[in-house]
Amino acid sequence: MNLLELQRRMASAIMAPLGAGDRITRAAGAEAGEIITPNDRLTAAERVEIYAKSYWYRLLDALYDDFPGLRAILGVRGFDKLSRAYLAELPSESFTLRNLGSRLPEWLARHPEHAGRNPALALDMVRLEWAHVVAFDGAAEEVLGPEDLLELTPQMTFRLQPYVTLLALEYPVDDLHLRVSELAEGRGGASNAVMRHRERRAVTRFSLKREAVYLAVHRMNDSVYFRRMNAGEFQLLDALRGGLALSEAIDSVFGASDLPLDELRGKLEEWFRGWAQYGWFCPPGGKS
Repeated sequence: MNLLELQRRMASAIMAPLGAGDRITRAAGAEAGEIITPNDRLTAAERVEIYAKSYWYRLLDALYDDFPGLRAILGVRGFDKLSRAYLAELPSESFTLRNLGSRLPEWLARHPEHAGRNPALALDMVRLEWAHVVAFDGAAEEVLGPEDLLELTPQMTFRLQPYVTLLALEYPVDDLHLRVSELAEGRGGASNAVMRHRERRAVTRFSLKREAVYLAVHRMNDSVYFRRMNAGEFQLLDALRGGLALSEAIDSVFGASDLPLDELRGKLEEWFRGWAQYGWFCPPGGKS
């Protein structure tokens, strides 16, 4: 056995999902016995288990921290069950824990059995919280400012900054996320049981408020923001993000509208002015 093979077998034993009682499985224990020697206090399996638990608990903690709103919706036990199932099916493939939850929105959409009593609410929240991660430290490119958008032409195309995510939601999970964050910040000496009760009350209240929410998750001055938009603004920005030229995007959203031309022009000027001030546009032909 060469060094590379030893490293791979060791990683496999450590990264294998934990079994009942958070012990390493029999298969992982057998693998440990072939590559690790016991000492006078621990068997080979017990030695590997120390590292396996450290690895898995760190992954679970990372998801716990990145998805507080989803955790509030599912409860601690439900969220733990979801996290273990997700990591067992889609183990970490990145050197950084930042990317650990990148595939969770798509995974949860395929596994509604882990989405709790209100799957639509849970799916909205996980999409929002991953967008929050992207907005926090996603790449930023050169900005098109207001001066670059003084003369718009029908053929112009636009790209959004990589850290901006557009979300069409069924529930006001932006408000729920903020409420959960407020509860965590103001918990004082409240016990975990009291905190869970407060979170459940917040989840129940917001789960009864089904409404269409159009949202841009972005950052300004190193802080993450949720900006709500009306349907027309969102649809136009989404069409531009999808690569349509300006005239095509406007026609796709407002082609059948009876909105007076002056009023439409006023809306477009207001929206583009705001988008430019936020720095959301990049020059065409870049990376994203």
